[in-house]
Formats: sequence, C-alpha cells, structure tokens
Amino acid sequence: MDLPLFVGVDGSDSSLAAVDWAVDEAARHGLPLHLVHASLWETYERAQPSFHTDRSAGEVMAEHIVASCTERARLRNPEVKVSGRALAEDAVSALLRVAPDAFALVTGSRGRGEVAGMLLGSVSLTVAARAVCPVIVIRGAEPNRRGSFGRVVVGIGDPTGGTAAVRFAVREAEVRGCILTAVRAWRNPLQEPVDHMLIADDAARLREQRASTALEDALRETVREHPRVDVRRQPVEGPAHRVLLEASADADLVVVGAQRRHGRFGLQLGRVAHTLLHHAPCPVAVVPQSA
Repeated sequence: MDLPLFVGVDGSDSSLAAVDWAVDEAARHGLPLHLVHASLWETYERAQPSFHTDRSAGEVMAEHIVASCTERARLRNPEVKVSGRALAEDAVSALLRVAPDAFALVTGSRGRGEVAGMLLGSVSLTVAARAVCPVIVIRGAEPNRRGSFGRVVVGIGDPTGGTAAVRFAVREAEVRGCILTAVRAWRNPLQEPVDHMLIADDAARLREQRASTALEDALRETVREHPRVDVRRQPVEGPAHRVLLEASADADLVVVGAQRRHGRFGLQLGRVAHTLLHHAPCPVAVVPQSA
C-alpha cells in the first residue's frame, strides 16, 4: 500500500499554496493526500473559565480550517483521495509524528502568526530539519510552483551519501516527464602569481574533472534504473549554496539531501539546505539521509 502524502494546513495563504501543490503532487504519484492541522487550542482554552458545554472556539476553528482545505483539494482534483484531521498538539510535534508513515510532508513557507518579513516559518524549518521523510517547502514564484519550466534540479554533495536525494529527484523528474539537472559545485583554487598560472589552470581543470566524476558516481545506479529520464550533468564552479540558488531560478523543484545523525539533537541542516529553504525561487525538497 502506498504511503500517503501529508500536507500541513493552517488556513494561511502559504498553506493554501501548499495544498494546491500537494494535490498536484499526489495526482502525479497516484497517492492519497492527508491534510493535518495542529493547534494547542485545548491547552490555551483549558486555562480560561468555561460557561458552556459546547465545543470550544479553537476546536471549531481547527475543524473549519481542515474542512475548507479539504474542499479546496477536492475541487482542484476530484480524482485524488483526500482526508484530513485536526489535532490538539503543536504543529511540529504533529508533523514529525506522522513523518514515518508519509511518502513526504508538504508545508508552506510561512504560517499564520509568523512575523512579517520572515524568510521561512519556524514550523517549516524545524520539520525540514528533523523529519525522517522528505519534506517539501512550497515557496517561490507562481510559475515555479506551477511547474512551468519542466526541470527538476538536484544538488550532488557526497556521492556516497546522497543516494536518497538522487532517487527522490529522479522519481520526481520521471513522473513529471521533465529534465533532471544534477549539479555538483566545485571551487577554483586561489589565484596564483602570474608565473604559476599554468599550475593554477591545471588545478582548476582537475577540480572540475573530479566534480564530473562525482556526478557520474552519484547518478550511475539510479539513472540505470530510470532510463527514460533525461539527465543533464552540470559541474559548476562556485560555493554550493550560490550555485544551487542560481540553478533553481528556472526550476520547478530543487532537491537536496540532509544528514540525520542518530542521537544528535537540534536542527540538522547543512548550509546549502538552510540557504535554499530561506531563499530558493522554487519549491525545495529536503531528503533525509543517514550520516
């Protein structure tokens, strides 16, 4: 049985965009879609005096959010099986709890009540950093979210540790029928004096060749399993976070891996994933991989 796609909803414009994207994603993969709204209404309202036995205003609001988002999803694509529920707990805990049973978690880039001007909401950031399943944060311009460019980008870091991200990206490109661009950043050696320019040029070519080899090593097995996917390999000079930001400007989705270190607490995101989650011009998929 296929794992469902989960999407966190809170009624904000950002979460509505996430619902729309998640419906399309569920349809592409033939997956059921489950909407989750989590709120601590019970905790907050238990401290207030109650003068009636009806349901609390917080509970009614939570159920209204789920119902309206569910209706929105069904109207967008009646063929997608949609369900939803409201949970009386904090959003991060709720989403992390369902992560082991999810194909992926989809969130908006900023929720209700977030400080104006924030680059990324705290819930989305924390879930992306800790979930045991892929997390897709919906951000960027409408053409990117709509899938107008026909291109998925995947960042290739450690060739031996990024298999999960590569597999996820290849599947995304395959179900969309689009190009997959695999990017590996490499750094040019520091500028040398003029009499050492030849040595510097040789060093740069060697680094670029190593990047090309790393791309081949990371892609070989997965590409062999998905021969219909058109894969473009791009070794690019520059810092990885900047290279991927530029590459994702005309992409429908950018995919990166994030290591999960057992027994380690706190956010587990590298600089590349962190930068993309805050600044990428398209949706970002963070795929966990064991350290």
